[in-house]
Amino acid sequence: MRKLIRGGTVVTASETYQADVLIEADKVVAIGEQLEASGAEVIDAGGCYVFPGGIDPHTHLDMPFGGTVTADDFASGTRAAAFGGTTSIIDFCLSNKGQSLREAIAIWHEKARGKAVIDYGFHLMIAEANDQVLEELAHVVAEEGIVSLKVFMAYKNVLQADDETLFKTLVRARELGALVQVHAENGDVIDYLTKRALAEGKTDPIYHALTRPPEAEGEATGRAAALTALADSQLYVVHVSCAQAVRQIAEAREKGWQVYGETCPQYLVLDISYLEQPDFAGAKYVWSPPLREKWHQDVLWNALCNGILQTVGSDQCSFNFKGQKELGRGDFTKIPNGGPLIEDRFGVVYSEGVHKGRISLNQFVDVIATKAAKLFGMFPRKGTIAVGSDADLVIFDPGATRILSAATHHMNVDYNPFEGMKVHGQVVSVLLRGEFVIRDKQFVGRPGFGQFIRRTPFRRP
Repeated sequence: MRKLIRGGTVVTASETYQADVLIEADKVVAIGEQLEASGAEVIDAGGCYVFPGGIDPHTHLDMPFGGTVTADDFASGTRAAAFGGTTSIIDFCLSNKGQSLREAIAIWHEKARGKAVIDYGFHLMIAEANDQVLEELAHVVAEEGIVSLKVFMAYKNVLQADDETLFKTLVRARELGALVQVHAENGDVIDYLTKRALAEGKTDPIYHALTRPPEAEGEATGRAAALTALADSQLYVVHVSCAQAVRQIAEAREKGWQVYGETCPQYLVLDISYLEQPDFAGAKYVWSPPLREKWHQDVLWNALCNGILQTVGSDQCSFNFKGQKELGRGDFTKIPNGGPLIEDRFGVVYSEGVHKGRISLNQFVDVIATKAAKLFGMFPRKGTIAVGSDADLVIFDPGATRILSAATHHMNVDYNPFEGMKVHGQVVSVLLRGEFVIRDKQFVGRPGFGQFIRRTPFRRP
């Protein structure tokens, strides 16, 4: 059925204007004033912004970690994402040494099959870079449509890869047109600091942050950038949390290196003091990299505003406080790392960014959707509002206010890290490929409607 979104203000990464948007099947087919509504369902967007659907480039759904599994799977996680204005995610597919890449990918397809209510793609973790893996990557990129590869520089003896693995992955990525991502923290230094803290009886959640200092993130970011330049390749630094890492990315970009960066809403509005909450409540805020001192927030906002950082991902990785985070009582290293963030990414960045004047409306769209679509091979199908693009649209009321809370969120977890925060603006309706997933703030989607996104290889701007 044709749909006509009438009377809204269309916002893309480059333009803001009053227009109607006509949808046929799953595509936008016309944009203009007073479009003919014959045979179309008319949707009133008066007083609202019409945004392209958000793209969350960093999620962990149904993921094993630290002897447990994330509380949100592809059903609950994508449903919560839709409530928050996100219509596409890219989730991380883990692999193990000795495992074929295709086997790892098949496991993640099974996790999502029949559950996702919005569209999704995968990043692929590279645990080792032997001849078999490097050869198999050609199939992964060309046939699977997975064009982004993740290398961990932290979590020693669990996920961490060595510099040889990172460098070989960068070289192969240059050949195939893949974008290499790094979790940039110096895992060897963190391992030493962690063992020393435990030996000294320092076991509370705050020591998770104190043993992962910003210098360790900055060093790893700079090292990864230098290896990228040496390989003449391309790099995307995930969840940038501090000034030290921003500085390394800025210097790399000034030299013309293909280095990009992502931050997350938690680093933009929360700080290290949250880990000091009494009665072990600080465990709710344990993720990696950790929260930093408050002054880093201005650095991150400025980096988004001036283009040093390109995207905002959620790093969704939810664990319940009761029964999961509590596994680390008496030993902060056993607290499952991660938080429930997929639903509030869009709203927090709008409220704290646009409403408070830190970024413009167009910059908001760019960091919440468009840049991710471009970097990860989905543009212009996704990430913008244009004739021929997927009809992934968000109708957003900028005049509404609401309070974020675990009592009202849709994630399958017993706390909200932004509990009690007042935000300006609210998602009213969300369409995915022309079909309502959220309508008038009510879920009307269906599990399995979300499609796997086969993405195109990385192209240097």
